[in-house]
Amino acid sequence: MAIHNHSHNLVGNIRLAFFLNLCFAIFEIIGGLLTNSIAILAGALHDFGDSITLGISWYLQRFSEKGKDQKYSYGYKRFSLLGAVVSAVVLLTGSIFILLEAVPRLLKPEHSDAQRMVLFAIVGIAVNGVAVLRIRNEKNMNARMIAWHLLDDVLGWAVVLVMSFILLFADIHILDPIFSILITAFVIFNVVKNLRKTLSLFLQAVPEKIKIIDLESEIRKMSKVKDVHHTHIWSLDGEHNVLTTHIVLDTSAKREEIRDIKCLIHDLIPKYDLAHTTIEFEYLDEDCSMNNHHTAGHQK
Repeated sequence: MAIHNHSHNLVGNIRLAFFLNLCFAIFEIIGGLLTNSIAILAGALHDFGDSITLGISWYLQRFSEKGKDQKYSYGYKRFSLLGAVVSAVVLLTGSIFILLEAVPRLLKPEHSDAQRMVLFAIVGIAVNGVAVLRIRNEKNMNARMIAWHLLDDVLGWAVVLVMSFILLFADIHILDPIFSILITAFVIFNVVKNLRKTLSLFLQAVPEKIKIIDLESEIRKMSKVKDVHHTHIWSLDGEHNVLTTHIVLDTSAKREEIRDIKCLIHDLIPKYDLAHTTIEFEYLDEDCSMNNHHTAGHQK
């Protein structure tokens, strides 16, 4: 029930972020045109891109909550990662467009309406700040990518606020394209970084916070365990991980002792965020060959 409620809350938070960003993106486009500010238009494009990706992420997150079936035996959670990839691609495309618009203004700065910029910046910080607060503690990779986008927007609007205050007292309109380029470069850097993490998970890399050597060390300390090998850990969505491993037992290990080992491994689930564990037990005098062990013998 707790897992279901958590998933329902996550979908609800993404839905809220979607509607907040969509409404504000329209508000920004109007504001950017009225103030003739490339920085606000940059924010508008980022928020509109966020709205598109939030809508896609909202759909894919809902889709990812479907249970397993004959086609997807682990369920649909990896569709959540797809949402993160789409989100990153849209933001990168929008960022390149903003750079193409901002760079020429370095040579020919245009006048911006600083008073209106202050108003839009305050509203922008408030709207995106609410969305960030609702989603900031999620571990899901899709949610983390969304949260980063929203935090980027908060920081971007904070910069716009500072810049507009400066423009109220000094006619330095080249600040508008300069800050636009700096904000966009910051967004690109962090989106690329998160995209690399997401693609790494897509390629079934070991989650970055998990060290297989540490997990195997914990298992080797258990009674009657002589060795651990063929250990594989990968993540479904950046939050729910999968473990498969072979455990070599002392030849004297009894059924009750094997059950105790299973219970001890079950205790590791919260520490390593394990959603699925597949364990194959073998005795010390057996020959373990991967050619003969394509499927796991015991499943939790």
